[in-house]
Amino acid sequence: MEIRGFAVDVDGTITEDGGVISLDAAYTLRWLERMGYRVILVSGRSAWEALALSIYLGTTKVVVGENGGVVATSPSDMALLADISYSMMAYDLLSKRIPSVRKKLVFPRFTEVVLERSFDIYEGRRVLEENDIPVMIQDSKYGYHLTHKNVNKAVGLRIATKHLNIEAGKIVAIGDSEIDIPMFTACGYSIALGNAPDSLKEKASFSVKASMGDGLVEAIQHVTEKFMKLKLDRGAKQ
Repeated sequence: MEIRGFAVDVDGTITEDGGVISLDAAYTLRWLERMGYRVILVSGRSAWEALALSIYLGTTKVVVGENGGVVATSPSDMALLADISYSMMAYDLLSKRIPSVRKKLVFPRFTEVVLERSFDIYEGRRVLEENDIPVMIQDSKYGYHLTHKNVNKAVGLRIATKHLNIEAGKIVAIGDSEIDIPMFTACGYSIALGNAPDSLKEKASFSVKASMGDGLVEAIQHVTEKFMKLKLDRGAKQ
């Protein structure tokens, strides 16, 4: 397989508990960029957060935020792929039916609503289905995301790869939650981390044992040895 880039989730993939960036993961992503591979951050966080992170990490300045709802190349150049009014409608209904539903304090969103993980997600999904609202409730482990059914990480990633003139089939996807399943399906190769649910591991081309930042490093080591016949150099100067 020819590899030209990596689509990488953020929370639980390059971060540790509490959202702190793993330094080993950060170094590994920077190493990939210096080797000529494009590293695309594909996150449930806002596009602004993903852009800022890409700048500080030194990764590709094309990012996918809001679980595929926004593709950004700069703070002033963002493609919005969904109408947030549907997610607001879903939130309004859920908050009336389930008392424990509450919004999560996050950066402003353009296409989705983020909720605290404070209620039964299956009950919430049932409420939306019974009322024919075209919105999914997705669990990123960071929060519950109310996202339009026509949007997912694969949709956003396909637009990002067009900006970079890269085919999705030449991308390696790395992630840790069920929200990453569409992205795994769209890419040529996919790796689930040790902290991923079985539902994601079943869709992955390969699974590593390590979790979070250490899992990201193990995933890249696997790819470099399998496809590039290289060993990850973790001792070189940045």
